[in-house]
Amino acid sequence: MTSQPIKDAPWAPLFAAWLVALGSTLAVLFIGEIMGQTPCVLCWYQRAFMFPLAVILAVACYRGDGAVWRYALPLTVIGGAIAVWHTLVFSGLAPAALEPCGAGPSCSSANMTILGGVPLPLLSVAAFGAIGVLLLMVRKKTSA
Repeated sequence: MTSQPIKDAPWAPLFAAWLVALGSTLAVLFIGEIMGQTPCVLCWYQRAFMFPLAVILAVACYRGDGAVWRYALPLTVIGGAIAVWHTLVFSGLAPAALEPCGAGPSCSSANMTILGGVPLPLLSVAAFGAIGVLLLMVRKKTSA
C-alpha cells in the first residue's frame, strides 16, 4: 500500500474548506438566534446550501475522502450563485421586478450588514468562493 506524501495530501485544503463552512454556519446561527435578526428569503436559500456543506466536509475530513469535491462543489457553486444574486439585490444592481423578497425581511435592508457596514451577502460570496477554491485544490491533489 502506498501513501501520499504529506505535501500532496488533500487533507489541508479539505480541512480548511470545512472550517470555512463550519464558521459560516455558526455565524449565521449566531446572527439569527442570538442577535435576533430574521433571515430573508435569499438568506434561507444560501443556508440550504451552506449547512449541508458543513456536515459533508466534516465527514469527508474524518474519512479522508478526497473525492468529496465531486458532490460538494455543486452545492458550493449553486450557493455561491445565490449569494452573488443576493449581493446584486442588496447593492441595488438587480432589477426590482426580479427581487424575490415579498413578505418578511427585506433582502436589501440596512440590517443586512455586520461589523460596521460589511454586507452579509458579500460575506456569503466570500465564504462560498473560498470553499470553491479549496475544493478545486482538493480536486487537483486527488486527480494527480
